[in-house]
Amino acid sequence: MTEDKNREVEEQEEAEVITLEFDEGEPVDCEIMGIFDFEGKDYIALIPDDGSDDVWLYGYIEDEDDGTFELEDIEDEEQFKKVAEEFDAIMAEAE
Repeated sequence: MTEDKNREVEEQEEAEVITLEFDEGEPVDCEIMGIFDFEGKDYIALIPDDGSDDVWLYGYIEDEDDGTFELEDIEDEEQFKKVAEEFDAIMAEAE
């Protein structure tokens, strides 16, 4: 019974990871830090496994019917700035 509880804790602590592949063809594993809503749209925060302290932000579109999702670049600089500020506020709240 104790072994099952330990296994459960380990599973909960395991980070969810996705692999992004860019035009250059270089795959990058990213830990999903979280998904958050801002102004009625979902966004996702990713931590790339590249040795940096970066956090990448993307638009997040989930197809609830089949469980797939799509990431989209936030191309508008002003919108990106607002999303980044919201992410910073969420992180400050969590501390």
